[in-house]
Amino acid sequence: MPLLSQRCCQSASTGENGRVNRTNGGPDGRGATVGTGPASGTGTAGGTGTTGPAGRTGTTAGVNLLGLRSHNTALVLDLLRTAGAEGISRLELAERTGLTPQAVSKITARLRADGLAADAGRRASTGGKPRTVLRLVPEAGHAVGVHLDRDELRAVLVDLDGTVVGERNTPLDLGAGADAVLTRVAGVVEELWAERDEIPREAPAEPVASAASAAPGEPGGPEARGDEAAVRGRRRLSLLGAGIALPGPLDHARGVLHRVTGFPEWDGFPLRDALSQRLGVPVVVDKDTNAAALGLAVGGEGGSFAYLHLGTGLGAGLVIGGSVHRGPRTGAGEFGHQVLQLDGPRCGCGDRGCIEALCLGAVARGDTDEAARVLGTGAANLVGLLDIDRVLLGGRIVEAAPEAFVRGVREVLEARARRTGDTPVPVRIASGGGQGGGRDGGEGGHRESGQRVAEGAAQSVLAPVFGRGDG
Repeated sequence: MPLLSQRCCQSASTGENGRVNRTNGGPDGRGATVGTGPASGTGTAGGTGTTGPAGRTGTTAGVNLLGLRSHNTALVLDLLRTAGAEGISRLELAERTGLTPQAVSKITARLRADGLAADAGRRASTGGKPRTVLRLVPEAGHAVGVHLDRDELRAVLVDLDGTVVGERNTPLDLGAGADAVLTRVAGVVEELWAERDEIPREAPAEPVASAASAAPGEPGGPEARGDEAAVRGRRRLSLLGAGIALPGPLDHARGVLHRVTGFPEWDGFPLRDALSQRLGVPVVVDKDTNAAALGLAVGGEGGSFAYLHLGTGLGAGLVIGGSVHRGPRTGAGEFGHQVLQLDGPRCGCGDRGCIEALCLGAVARGDTDEAARVLGTGAANLVGLLDIDRVLLGGRIVEAAPEAFVRGVREVLEARARRTGDTPVPVRIASGGGQGGGRDGGEGGHRESGQRVAEGAAQSVLAPVFGRGDG
């Protein structure tokens, strides 16, 4: 994971409960300087931020999630998120994380001070006074997710819960050149952020310290200083970063594109660094299929599965044991370029007989059943190689004829199961986009596919905050 997890800047230190935590200088990552690095050129974790779109500060403003580096803090944040509006008590947090109550109190005090957690009321206990329960404050941070398809751009702004609070969709020519594409992306991100930043919000009741400042009640804390800037900072939103998803192949670790099928001019382009410089926030670059698979996994799709995306191209997002599988060179999932017919039609990748070329050729001829059969053959190969739990289908072409594709792929998988004696692997259309919910069967499959990928791209920014290592 580039920059957002700051692995290059982390050192092992003994944190709360005697555990060894990966932090930026101490328990909870407190008072530490976050290294900059090529992915963003951002500043320090509790100090001055970066200049974002339209000259506004990009990653400062009191709630500095990029300064939260403690593994234990991530565990607590994740439990707060999954607890929802009902909240969770400190005692329950201690029981579920294995941390001491003192450690949990320290972490939750910091989260409340930073505006990430708030009281959610009281809950009756078996003895003694009622327990105070805490909840996540979703609006304390946001992430942008962008799906760059070959002919359109879809972008979403999500809060910490993954709920979509803004979206844009616009035509795009991925072959128009890097400057034109980056300008379009920067403009859409600026529109989303400006729209959200203009919505009036009620100021929180308590002041907030930055990640490097003293906690409330401590000498030099905001109450003692009367730090009006800290209070004003709480009223602003924090943009954690932007996730960009597009067709592969590409290098996820370095954020560099390879020969994107059909657009070889992008080969070697440092998209992560170039966009981060324009946006003033950290950027994560991944394949569209991986982003969609991550969004599905975060949204509750468990176990091991393959997400097959048939749209302007064909690819797979692989989730093995609950985590996105990219491989050591981050090139896994080039599903569309397995050769099924040695003397088949020429593919955009330069080879012949690729499953992508065969599927898209059948669709162009109006033969949906043939396209589904070819897709099913590739899916059967994948099932045989990886022994996955299920196959999920998506993409604008699939969602234009979902029943036909599910039926065709299922028939091939069932035929394979009869030959091998195995139980048939189930196949279905993928659920809606990530945490924000989907609109399967709603306003057109094309829109749903882009939404799913864009939301998954946003999750690639949020994932490290909540302790996921596959973002």
